[in-house]
Amino acid sequence: MDNFQSQTRKGLFKCQKKRLTQDQVRLLEGSFNVNNKLDADSKSQLAQQLGLPPRQIAIWYQNKRARRKSQSLEVDHKAMHERLEEVLSDNERLREEVQKAQEMLQVAAAVAPYSCSSGDEAGGSLGLLHGSSKELYACLLDEHESQFGTSPADLLHNFFAPPGLS
Repeated sequence: MDNFQSQTRKGLFKCQKKRLTQDQVRLLEGSFNVNNKLDADSKSQLAQQLGLPPRQIAIWYQNKRARRKSQSLEVDHKAMHERLEEVLSDNERLREEVQKAQEMLQVAAAVAPYSCSSGDEAGGSLGLLHGSSKELYACLLDEHESQFGTSPADLLHNFFAPPGLS
């Protein structure tokens, strides 16, 4: 069998696709909105009403479900993309705030170094700037105690102690 005969035979079995009228589409859409899955009885009834083969009705429903799912995915993707843009924008804003806070900390450290009795002999608080944050916090607590006469640790202990034990 040559190529021409093969194409002709395929053409004989191929069903000619008819375009649906606006009324047919309207009726199919209405039926789909009520129930997006067809049982055999509904499919036969619709086929008779529209004058179409039941297989064409089934395929139309299948294609409509696929289009609806695709549209839903597009909407979800767009919403997620917008949310991603918001998060990236917030991230950038927070990075800028952190950068500004770090710059302000450096300026504050250069302008008004902390004086701390527990610092090293040569640099006092300057050594704290290069040390850990725990050392800086300890220095601040020591300053607080010297200003108010009670250490913050004692204040916390007294605050959380059961009544009558302080």
